[in-house]
Amino acid sequence: MRKLLAKWWLQHWFLCLSLGLLVLVMACSPSDRLMSSPGSLNSRYTDEQPALSGNGRYVAFISNRDSSRNLFLYDLQEQVFLPIPRLQNRPDAIAQSPSISYTGRYIVCIVNDRGKPDLVLYDRVTQHPQILNQWYQGWVRNPSISPDGRYVVFESSLHGQWDIEVLDRGSNVELDIPDGVPVNK
Repeated sequence: MRKLLAKWWLQHWFLCLSLGLLVLVMACSPSDRLMSSPGSLNSRYTDEQPALSGNGRYVAFISNRDSSRNLFLYDLQEQVFLPIPRLQNRPDAIAQSPSISYTGRYIVCIVNDRGKPDLVLYDRVTQHPQILNQWYQGWVRNPSISPDGRYVVFESSLHGQWDIEVLDRGSNVELDIPDGVPVNK
């Protein structure tokens, strides 16, 4: 009986040790940083400044995953992170204050990678980031984009104090509107 009990205890001890090591390896692995695999929105990293798309499907937020403050886009319906090529994870860049249009086509945020914050508009269809404040002499902060993506509002220190600026991207901008909605120009 003692041999049987000792054998059972030894097997149980090895099983517990193996499970403990597996949990430790999983906790230390970078699996929660993978952007193409299904995952949880929250992580052990600081996740902040969320912005929800008008249709409620996408969340843009800032996180310090990968030891840098970057913008992330999460699809709540599919429960996956979406890539943001040419904008996400730029070396030495710090992102903040995201805002997102109705269906998530346009994202606007502040990106600081040259010592001065840039107001960046990103089009997910063309995968092209565009700096919107290149002609401003002052600093910019706290941008917000209209649901259709035509207007961007932000704070600017152009006149020596924080003022509100409204940027009309023009009537030729392809609007971010749900399918089937008539366009009134």
